Amino acid sequence: LLHLAIFRRPATDLKLFWKCIGFDLGHHNIYWMHAAVRGFLFGMLINSNWCLLFLAVLSPSVVSAFTLQMGLLKVGNAQPWEKSKKNLNYVRDAGVRQFVSTYNRVKDLKGDELCWGDEVEYGIFVLDEENKKIRLSLRAKEIMDNLNKNEEIYSYENEGCNWVPEYGGWMIEATPLRPYTGYSSDLLRVERNMRLRRKRLLTQLKENEIAPTVSVFPMLGAQGDDGCIPAVAVGGPVTESEYIGDGIINPHPRFAALSANIRKRRGEKVNIRAPLFHDTNTPEYAGLTGFTPSSCCGDENMLLWRFGKGDLSREKYGDGFVIVGCSSSAKEFDDHGDPVTLQKWLVNVECDGCRGLFYRSAPGVIVADADWPRNGDVVVGSEIPDVPGWIRLQNGYYLPMSCDVGEITFLHKVSTETHAKNKQSEALGSETPLFRNSIPGDPSKLLDLKLALETAVSSLTNDEAQMFNVRPAIHMDAMAFGMGCCCLQITYQGTDMDESRFLYDQLAVMAPIMMALTASTPILRGRLADTDCRWGVISECVDDRRPAERGRLGGPDPDPEVAGKGYRRLYKSRYDSISTFLYQGSSTEESHMSNRILNLYNDIPVPIDEDKYRYLRQAGIDPLLSQHIAHIFVRDPLVIFEGAIEEVDDETQTEHFESIQSTNWQSVRWKPPPPRSGPNDPHIGWRTEFRSMEIQLTDFENAAFTTFTTLLTRVILTFDLNLYIPLSRVDANMQLAHGRNAAVKGKFFFRRHLAPLEKGDDGFEEQYSSMFSTAVNGKKGKMPTVFSEGNLGGLDTSTSSVDPDDGFLGEGVSEKRRVSPNASGGAEENSYEEMTMAEIMTGKGDYFPGLIPLVYAYLDHIQCDSMTMERMTKYLDFIEKRATGQLVTPATWIRNFVRSHEDYKLDSVVTDSIAYDLMVACKDIGEGKRSCPELLGGVEIKPIEAADAYVKKLESKRVNNGEIISLLERYSARKTFGGTKAVEYQI
Repeated sequence: LLHLAIFRRPATDLKLFWKCIGFDLGHHNIYWMHAAVRGFLFGMLINSNWCLLFLAVLSPSVVSAFTLQMGLLKVGNAQPWEKSKKNLNYVRDAGVRQFVSTYNRVKDLKGDELCWGDEVEYGIFVLDEENKKIRLSLRAKEIMDNLNKNEEIYSYENEGCNWVPEYGGWMIEATPLRPYTGYSSDLLRVERNMRLRRKRLLTQLKENEIAPTVSVFPMLGAQGDDGCIPAVAVGGPVTESEYIGDGIINPHPRFAALSANIRKRRGEKVNIRAPLFHDTNTPEYAGLTGFTPSSCCGDENMLLWRFGKGDLSREKYGDGFVIVGCSSSAKEFDDHGDPVTLQKWLVNVECDGCRGLFYRSAPGVIVADADWPRNGDVVVGSEIPDVPGWIRLQNGYYLPMSCDVGEITFLHKVSTETHAKNKQSEALGSETPLFRNSIPGDPSKLLDLKLALETAVSSLTNDEAQMFNVRPAIHMDAMAFGMGCCCLQITYQGTDMDESRFLYDQLAVMAPIMMALTASTPILRGRLADTDCRWGVISECVDDRRPAERGRLGGPDPDPEVAGKGYRRLYKSRYDSISTFLYQGSSTEESHMSNRILNLYNDIPVPIDEDKYRYLRQAGIDPLLSQHIAHIFVRDPLVIFEGAIEEVDDETQTEHFESIQSTNWQSVRWKPPPPRSGPNDPHIGWRTEFRSMEIQLTDFENAAFTTFTTLLTRVILTFDLNLYIPLSRVDANMQLAHGRNAAVKGKFFFRRHLAPLEKGDDGFEEQYSSMFSTAVNGKKGKMPTVFSEGNLGGLDTSTSSVDPDDGFLGEGVSEKRRVSPNASGGAEENSYEEMTMAEIMTGKGDYFPGLIPLVYAYLDHIQCDSMTMERMTKYLDFIEKRATGQLVTPATWIRNFVRSHEDYKLDSVVTDSIAYDLMVACKDIGEGKRSCPELLGGVEIKPIEAADAYVKKLESKRVNNGEIISLLERYSARKTFGGTKAVEYQI
């Protein structure tokens, strides 16, 4: 069409053509016109490729305008679910092939410098001052396009922004245009760039539009057909929602396809039920006994909302209620009865001459390792629902539960309270059981031991029956309720693959801690919630699991086209905390240890695609990374585009891998380097994305948490620290972090000794001692440097002095870090304890220094410059005050604002007028126009103005006389113009 439009038009119309695609010849260098003409002439010679060449010679701004207006570079058309189902198996298989190809290409990349960046998401709202009502503004795409055009125009500036679409038609995501680097001065760029983004966004807003950095639009789904501008009717074929309309979804085809395909794969609408806050007049609580207003679980207990596990309560009580738990600590709560940890089995092969079992690398494939489990050993693992009769061990191997005909039972389920006496045996994948305070004496006969094991009862679930409580719920039924939330995320580039995997694990432990500390989501669908965070809502809003995958009876028949036939048990939504640590570490043991998963903190069931796991292992991928990839590939791709299936080259592209990787929304995401399409493409290394933090009202707060998290990663690596706790404890923390005011009231599992021990601490008899207690008590002593050969449960402290070169292997990675994930469960189970947020951040006793003092120590270690140190001190002081309860979280501030509003009726309802005033207040706080000491203390936010969004060029073009006279007249009346008084300027 362009060929005809240009070459069959009179020459006089060509200028109009250039103008319509954004190329005004009167304001551009004539060079571009000649280049474009050359492109046309050359394109005529090669016919089919002429259009691409034409685009190649245009300036970037022209290409952008051309793309947006002419629509030649669309991603494609998303296939409807029934059609895409036929391609699911191919995409899953191809995705794994693409990962293997990428891995082999980049696995040896080393020496990358630290590059990192943050992502801030914004919502745009329309104020109706006359009616005191606030609505969504669906102008996000228009605003984003205008902002990106301006970024091209002002690309010469040192700082810039990048604007990308988000799920909602009212949402925009922004990142710094160039990444931050590994220098202390770049820590000061963070808040500066965040303020720049806010300023530039303000330039595109209409007079009645605002864009506060809030986690969620408080009235989403509560305003019917009158909830956005332009108006959108509730419902539609994509979501079939009772509360929101399809028209509020971003028009990009990916987002509607995600919404529709999640619903269709699940077989019904998503079902989100968050606990409702109980106030004096909340109507849903009327007539219900045993409830005290403003207190769900009593003054001393925290509400535990086990998001993603609510089928049982829905079946019993419907959409209006949810079962929650109440606890003073981060105990696991699961209303399904699913295992919260891996199970333990006693090995006892009862046949003449049988001494135990050989390991299997796959069901039916024997591995002749010499350390196979003997009778009397206890192995740790989980049953494989889609391979009946087999368990998958914690170390990645397999064992049969009985003989082929089922007459002889090999494995007997026992208590999870068993402990290891032989740490070496446990590290190799089996345990010799030892009871502490459970079984007097040492059973000498296997029959006695078996009886003791079978009758032992785990204490982990003794009080769960008392924890169940039915609460009225806020019901939501569409993806928009979760994906319409805004958050703060950070991505770090590691020096190599190992470092990125190690940071993945450490940040996974921090995910619930930082989420609780940044909590900002106390309102959902126009109601006050009894939770403070968005995470569980998003988890349930994209939960595409079928009933059997959620552990329920009934549902559709097995479907060979979907992953696991729709019957593989999946314990979590595809948006949830991680299910497996990723850092493999190393071992001083025999070479066969490379075939095993060494990270013993993986203590929860990890569903995997067994075929994918075998393929990855055969391709040379280590067991733990193979487990991670095989785990994310238990999911189906949710969006498949026409013309991008078999056409994708598995050797050079990663589209199918990313289609599944990018829709596994976990608390931390590990990102391999993307393929480079040309030699001029920028190099991108191994990255780790931290995803749990909630958005804050001000750029100061967002910058404080961003820089703190960044410095913490440096502390962990530089001081060689270890944050590992069992994943079951991380899940428990994630559950607790949702609770109202968890940052102050909650107690979280956290590792008590971050540094290597001078004396081992298994929680019994021996006094705890670490290098931190040595520093606190002013003592000098022997420091552990080398891990003892053949003893994975202790440290060799035989060296007499601390040598910075001792205990380090290649690439500067210490032996301690290499073996840190492999510590034995018997000693490690007591290496963590419950701590308050104040203790985690500021320290506890003489053994745990606190994260904030560690950051200060690191800044001192690198001799941080005074300007950066001054700002970091303000950030750390702010974080300490929030952790200790001196300052409130945004969630607490918002809830208090609502409850103290003159229109609030103590009924947990957020009215239009309350929402209006709340969003205006949030906007004013973020723009520095309203002080908020309860949230910020003494921090004053410098006002943000749209006029400061772009730098002004020092023009030298001559100005006409009339304009000069006008300017002089404006300033001639000023007293300082005649020089009577000097003018002071402050920078």
